[in-house]
Amino acid sequence: MKENEPDALARTTRINLLFDFYESLLTEKQRTILTYYYHDDFSLGEIASEFGISRQAVYDNIKRAEGALESYEEKLSLLEKHERLMRLADKLEQDVNAIVTNEWDKRSLIEAIGQFRAAEGTAKEGGESSWQHLKA
Repeated sequence: MKENEPDALARTTRINLLFDFYESLLTEKQRTILTYYYHDDFSLGEIASEFGISRQAVYDNIKRAEGALESYEEKLSLLEKHERLMRLADKLEQDVNAIVTNEWDKRSLIEAIGQFRAAEGTAKEGGESSWQHLKA
Protein backbone atom coordinates (compact mmCIF):
# COMPACT_ATOMS: atom_id res chain seq x y z
CA MET A 1 0.00 0.00 0.00
CA LYS A 2 2.87 2.41 0.69
CA GLU A 3 4.34 3.06 -2.73
CA ASN A 4 7.44 4.98 -3.74
CA GLU A 5 5.56 7.46 -5.91
CA PRO A 6 4.80 11.15 -5.46
CA ASP A 7 1.08 10.29 -5.44
CA ALA A 8 1.64 7.90 -2.55
CA LEU A 9 3.45 10.60 -0.57
CA ALA A 10 0.65 13.08 -1.27
CA ARG A 11 -1.90 10.47 -0.22
CA THR A 12 0.00 9.73 3.00
CA THR A 13 0.23 13.44 3.78
CA ARG A 14 -3.50 13.87 3.18
CA ILE A 15 -4.38 10.94 5.45
CA ASN A 16 -2.09 12.36 8.15
CA LEU A 17 -3.83 15.73 7.92
CA LEU A 18 -7.29 14.18 7.94
CA PHE A 19 -6.26 12.08 10.93
CA ASP A 20 -5.22 15.26 12.77
CA PHE A 21 -8.70 16.72 12.24
CA TYR A 22 -10.92 13.67 12.63
CA GLU A 23 -8.99 11.24 14.83
CA SER A 24 -11.50 11.42 17.66
CA LEU A 25 -14.31 10.35 15.31
CA LEU A 26 -12.63 7.03 14.51
CA THR A 27 -12.98 3.89 16.58
CA GLU A 28 -10.14 2.99 18.94
CA LYS A 29 -9.10 0.14 16.64
CA GLN A 30 -9.09 2.42 13.58
CA ARG A 31 -7.01 5.01 15.43
CA THR A 32 -4.53 2.39 16.60
CA ILE A 33 -4.14 0.73 13.21
CA LEU A 34 -3.70 4.05 11.38
CA THR A 35 -1.21 5.20 14.00
CA TYR A 36 0.80 1.98 13.65
CA TYR A 37 0.71 2.17 9.87
CA TYR A 38 1.23 5.86 9.19
CA HIS A 39 2.93 7.20 12.30
CA ASP A 40 4.99 4.24 13.50
CA ASP A 41 5.60 2.86 9.97
CA PHE A 42 4.56 -0.71 10.87
CA SER A 43 4.07 -3.12 7.97
CA LEU A 44 0.75 -4.85 7.37
CA GLY A 45 2.34 -8.04 8.70
CA GLU A 46 3.53 -6.39 11.90
CA ILE A 47 0.10 -4.91 12.56
CA ALA A 48 -1.56 -8.25 11.76
CA SER A 49 0.70 -9.97 14.27
CA GLU A 50 -0.06 -7.32 16.91
CA PHE A 51 -3.83 -7.80 16.52
CA GLY A 52 -3.83 -11.50 15.74
CA ILE A 53 -5.58 -10.94 12.40
CA SER A 54 -4.66 -11.45 8.75
CA ARG A 55 -2.76 -8.94 6.66
CA GLN A 56 -5.87 -8.66 4.47
CA ALA A 57 -7.94 -7.73 7.53
CA VAL A 58 -5.40 -5.02 8.40
CA TYR A 59 -5.51 -3.72 4.83
CA ASP A 60 -9.33 -3.70 4.90
CA ASN A 61 -9.32 -1.85 8.24
CA ILE A 62 -6.92 0.78 6.89
CA LYS A 63 -9.06 1.28 3.78
CA ARG A 64 -12.24 1.58 5.86
CA ALA A 65 -10.60 4.08 8.22
CA GLU A 66 -9.28 6.12 5.30
CA GLY A 67 -12.76 6.06 3.78
CA ALA A 68 -14.24 7.27 7.05
CA LEU A 69 -11.72 10.15 7.19
CA GLU A 70 -12.55 11.15 3.61
CA SER A 71 -16.26 10.94 4.39
CA TYR A 72 -15.89 13.22 7.41
CA GLU A 73 -13.95 15.71 5.28
CA GLU A 74 -16.58 15.58 2.55
CA LYS A 75 -19.25 16.47 5.10
CA LEU A 76 -17.37 18.90 7.36
CA SER A 77 -14.58 20.33 5.14
CA LEU A 78 -12.35 21.15 8.12
CA LEU A 79 -9.12 20.43 6.25
CA GLU A 80 -10.24 22.43 3.22
CA LYS A 81 -11.17 25.41 5.42
CA HIS A 82 -7.91 25.12 7.33
CA GLU A 83 -5.83 25.07 4.13
CA ARG A 84 -7.72 28.10 2.80
CA LEU A 85 -7.09 30.01 6.03
CA MET A 86 -3.38 29.14 5.92
CA ARG A 87 -3.11 30.35 2.31
CA LEU A 88 -4.77 33.62 3.34
CA ALA A 89 -2.41 33.96 6.33
CA ASP A 90 0.58 33.40 4.01
CA LYS A 91 -0.72 36.07 1.63
CA LEU A 92 -1.34 38.48 4.49
CA GLU A 93 2.18 37.92 5.82
CA GLN A 94 3.66 38.54 2.36
CA ASP A 95 1.61 41.71 1.98
CA VAL A 96 2.66 42.98 5.41
CA ASN A 97 6.32 42.38 4.56
CA ALA A 98 5.92 44.15 1.20
CA ILE A 99 3.87 47.12 2.36
CA VAL A 100 4.67 47.97 5.97
CA THR A 101 7.94 49.86 6.34
CA ASN A 102 7.88 50.57 10.06
CA GLU A 103 9.66 47.63 11.68
CA TRP A 104 7.67 47.96 14.93
CA ASP A 105 4.33 47.81 13.08
CA LYS A 106 5.59 44.99 10.86
CA ARG A 107 6.73 42.94 13.87
CA SER A 108 3.40 43.52 15.60
CA LEU A 109 1.39 42.45 12.54
CA ILE A 110 3.56 39.39 11.89
CA GLU A 111 3.17 38.41 15.55
CA ALA A 112 -0.62 38.71 15.21
CA ILE A 113 -0.50 36.46 12.13
CA GLY A 114 1.60 33.99 14.13
CA GLN A 115 -1.03 34.00 16.87
CA PHE A 116 -3.69 33.32 14.24
CA ARG A 117 -1.66 30.38 12.92
CA ALA A 118 -1.20 29.05 16.47
CA ALA A 119 -4.93 29.36 17.15
CA GLU A 120 -5.52 27.41 13.94
CA GLY A 121 -3.07 24.81 15.29
CA THR A 122 -0.30 25.10 12.72
CA ALA A 123 2.09 27.85 13.70
CA LYS A 124 5.19 27.83 11.52
CA GLU A 125 7.29 27.52 14.67
CA GLY A 126 5.85 25.51 17.53
CA GLY A 127 2.26 24.34 17.61
CA GLU A 128 3.14 21.35 15.44
CA SER A 129 0.64 18.57 15.16
CA SER A 130 1.64 15.13 16.31
CA TRP A 131 2.25 14.10 12.69
CA GLN A 132 3.94 17.31 11.49
CA HIS A 133 7.31 15.61 11.01
CA LEU A 134 5.78 13.36 8.35
CA LYS A 135 4.78 16.37 6.27
CA ALA A 136 8.29 17.79 6.00
